[in-house]
Amino acid sequence: MIMKKKLLSVLLASCMVLSLAACGASSETPASNSTDNSQQTTDSTDSTGSDETATDSAAAGTNTGVINVCLASEPATLDPALNSAVDGATMINHLFSGLAKWGLDANGNLELQPDCAEELVEGVENEDGTVTYTYTLKDGLTWSDGQPVTAGDFVFAWNRAAGQALAADYGYMFEVVDGYADIWAEDAKGDETLNVKAIDDKTLEVTLVNQVAYWNELLAFPTYMPVREDVVSNESWATDPSTYVNNGAYVMSSWEHNSVITLTKNDKFVDADKVTMNEINFYLSDDANNQLANFENGDWEFIDDVPTNEIASLKDKYPTQFVTAGQLGTYYVCWNINEEILPSSSTLTGVEKANAENEIRNALALLIDRNYIVNDIAQGGQVPASSFVAMGLTDADGSQFYQNAGPDKSITGYYDVTDAAYEDNWTAALETLKKYYTFDESTQQFTDFPTLTYLYNTSEGHKAIGEAIQSTFAGIGITMNLENQEWATFLDTRKAGNYSIARNGWLGDYNDPISFLDMWTTASGNNDVQFGKGDNAKVAAYSLDLTDLGYDTKVENGTWAETYDVLIGDIKTCTDTNTRYELMHRAEDLLMSTGCICPIYYYTDLYMISDKVSGFFSSPLGYKYFMYCSVAE
Repeated sequence: MIMKKKLLSVLLASCMVLSLAACGASSETPASNSTDNSQQTTDSTDSTGSDETATDSAAAGTNTGVINVCLASEPATLDPALNSAVDGATMINHLFSGLAKWGLDANGNLELQPDCAEELVEGVENEDGTVTYTYTLKDGLTWSDGQPVTAGDFVFAWNRAAGQALAADYGYMFEVVDGYADIWAEDAKGDETLNVKAIDDKTLEVTLVNQVAYWNELLAFPTYMPVREDVVSNESWATDPSTYVNNGAYVMSSWEHNSVITLTKNDKFVDADKVTMNEINFYLSDDANNQLANFENGDWEFIDDVPTNEIASLKDKYPTQFVTAGQLGTYYVCWNINEEILPSSSTLTGVEKANAENEIRNALALLIDRNYIVNDIAQGGQVPASSFVAMGLTDADGSQFYQNAGPDKSITGYYDVTDAAYEDNWTAALETLKKYYTFDESTQQFTDFPTLTYLYNTSEGHKAIGEAIQSTFAGIGITMNLENQEWATFLDTRKAGNYSIARNGWLGDYNDPISFLDMWTTASGNNDVQFGKGDNAKVAAYSLDLTDLGYDTKVENGTWAETYDVLIGDIKTCTDTNTRYELMHRAEDLLMSTGCICPIYYYTDLYMISDKVSGFFSSPLGYKYFMYCSVAE
């Protein structure tokens, strides 16, 4: 590890390619992000690479000290351990400080920097292969109520986030820390802890199970931020400004639910002299028309969503304020794996039933016209997706991971998503579906396909994509109803598995393909598909053979826990780069074979920012930063 770890040059290069027009769950809307990491809009709601145009083009003038922005509607939570959405993460990044943070170097390039830690130290490898890091906290760190921030606060926060009691969506992010496996072992007694120690109030020691290339990036992730035990003992602490105690650049001065969250500068913050905005108003709205109206009348300086049907005209009308930037993310449709999709007359059971459903879902994925969605609905420079792991993430040899995905090396990814292949895809899909459903040749319609329901969070862009898929399916006799829900409700519904098909999106939490793969383990809180849960827990239809890579693992018709979970565990303990990346490709192969993940496009980040604003930047991981902005009068 080095003190300041820059984002890989390949990633920055890919972001530049995606930025030609101008970057958990994402609520994003197609044109307009756990960590759906996916927030609420499809594409302009997630943020990405640093935006030099927005940063440098502001008109000269006195800084008002106040910026008004709108990222999305009411956040589901602002508890760092429980949040799994990009809009929430952006707010949390303004309210909390972890050991590390994302920032800009002297040349305006995105890099990892020390935050609460004095420096991002190198780890020391132990005889057993574990790696120990020892961090010294900066002098003068305090909570917003004046109490000192201690190493013990980090110890408590990390154990809380990783523990079974909290069952945080992102608890698995601590799997790389020694002791995590004991916490989640079947015979765990409940008193197991991570191998994290407070040597004294200013010294924190943590031991990892092995070398982790992206460790510093995890330290900048909201789930790794500290909280104080006496504060979070109040279960509603994160919903009321009067009980919200934090250690970041801002304090929460008010929260008018479903209206606006106001943050004011924290004078107790150790780096308060570097914070240029005195007040940030996060307005809460998922109405793209409302966002645009407030931007155009000058009330809001930043919006993360715009009406889909106005994208083309807005690009022309606001050439310097309408921004498209690169982003590490994938917009996709997910199936509830426990949803019945075979006709009522089907007699298939067990492995045969599971394999048939996998084949059906993959056939339906071929019917979706991704180029139409990208060119006519999203219109933000998105790229049709043929894999789940997003464009911009590199393979072992430095090439693009997604370009090497899939068993058929004659195409990129798991299916050919070019315009030229669409007719062949359609024909192949129909032939597959005819194996399981009754097809009326005279009407070219299936007559016994169960009715489906497509769930999406309120957004004009998400709705338009749902309608496009609905129309495609209707053309062959498949009825798919659309249902929309407010963001927080939508997240709960999807997480609980109370849906058949749902809109989804994922932004990388760090620059490694595993960020797109470990979310699908049985115990993951981001496992919206419900792999290994409910009826699927007993389905023994998955195979895994790693003997050619030197492992003893060979499973025929095993459960999800016996195959995919084992594979992810092997990835996280593998220290050979080439083997590790091959394991990740096999994990994606197994994931995509189920058909439960249907990639639509690789994200770009679409937003509008006033010419009055300077100092703004965003990251390809979805975070937006307003604390160093200036707003000219």
